[in-house]
Amino acid sequence: MIALRLSYFSFLVSFLVTSLTTLNAQDTPNLELGGALRFNYNLSTWKDGQIDRGGDFGYDIFRVNAKAAYKGVKLNAEYRLYSEDFGGGMLKEGWVEYDFDEKNNIQIGLTQVPFGITQYNSHNWFFSINYYVGLEDDHDMGIKYTHMSKNFDFAVAFFKNAEEYRFGSFSDHSDSRYSYDLASKDLDGDGVLDFRNKEVNQLNAQFLYKRSLGRFDHKIGISLQGGGVYNLDTKDTGWHYAFAPHYEMIFERLDLIFQISHYKISPEAPEGEQENIVAMTAYGFPYFVTSNATTYTVGISYDFPIDWGPISGIQVYNDFGYMDKSFDDFSDTFMNVTGALVTAGNVYTYIDFATGQHMPWLNDDFNNSLAEGSIAGDQWQLRFNINFGYYFSSGSILSKESIRREKEKRDQE
Repeated sequence: MIALRLSYFSFLVSFLVTSLTTLNAQDTPNLELGGALRFNYNLSTWKDGQIDRGGDFGYDIFRVNAKAAYKGVKLNAEYRLYSEDFGGGMLKEGWVEYDFDEKNNIQIGLTQVPFGITQYNSHNWFFSINYYVGLEDDHDMGIKYTHMSKNFDFAVAFFKNAEEYRFGSFSDHSDSRYSYDLASKDLDGDGVLDFRNKEVNQLNAQFLYKRSLGRFDHKIGISLQGGGVYNLDTKDTGWHYAFAPHYEMIFERLDLIFQISHYKISPEAPEGEQENIVAMTAYGFPYFVTSNATTYTVGISYDFPIDWGPISGIQVYNDFGYMDKSFDDFSDTFMNVTGALVTAGNVYTYIDFATGQHMPWLNDDFNNSLAEGSIAGDQWQLRFNINFGYYFSSGSILSKESIRREKEKRDQE
């Protein structure tokens, strides 16, 4: 199996290199820089101090985006700088891309995993439950081929591992990351990390059928995922898999999405370590997650065109998610977000009312909400959240060398 995966990876790399040397593309380098500065206000019902103060308003993120292209080879990268408590600086995504034509392309690097409804299986600022178990807007290190046509899209990918910042023989994952991935976490407070797992050699396939019937656009898809789980203590490799049927319907300004996702994670863990939970991490802090569950997510949104001064549009939405954990003594997770996205020039503002049960970020028990749950998660809690940011872009910037070459070409003509 390992040899097959390596041969598959070698074939894709060879295919890319051959194509780059035989196909012609533009000769003028160009660069586009952009980014965003965002701030966040939140008021949470389980935080007494916040209630006394009337909520907290502060820094969320500064990010920088870069896109470049030369001779058909493209770059797309995004670096984010959060506060120290939320993980600090991290590369959200970054890949090198080649477009063979308008329908086919290949990406190498830290690229989005083709799983479920992409780019997002949600409309709100919080995403859906799937994001918090690594099944929405996940980015891993590998190679991905995508084909897009009128009625069919499909993507196949091989990911060597999740984003890696440490290269020791048995280094634990860094907690400073955007996507939730398998990681390590101290269970009993003795200062020694437990549940020390890493995702390795993952294969993905995503198929999408698109059909327009009158004013209705339909997208029906299936996503498959499977790979290894390397345990840093036993040095043995277990396995994990996930699959998801999904559907999206667009009718004029109305958008409806629905997805059922099932996953199972089975590491070769040390004797005595719990098999029904694993550790995942992102934003500077790991937590425990059930190793086997099915999630159900449904979302709806409607766009209102607005002409109120700088405000050009308001999208209202509701996203609901339910996690059915496969262990009878575990408490299931619920999450619902009702809100609106307000667009005013380059400023985008999410206004969300998020409520949930046994959901991280929505109760006092961050560690166990997605695992067995706790008394703290039994009560439904509410978080009122406003996130607004200014998004900017430089447009296309030509390099000085390319400008010189263009001038020489014009002079010669």
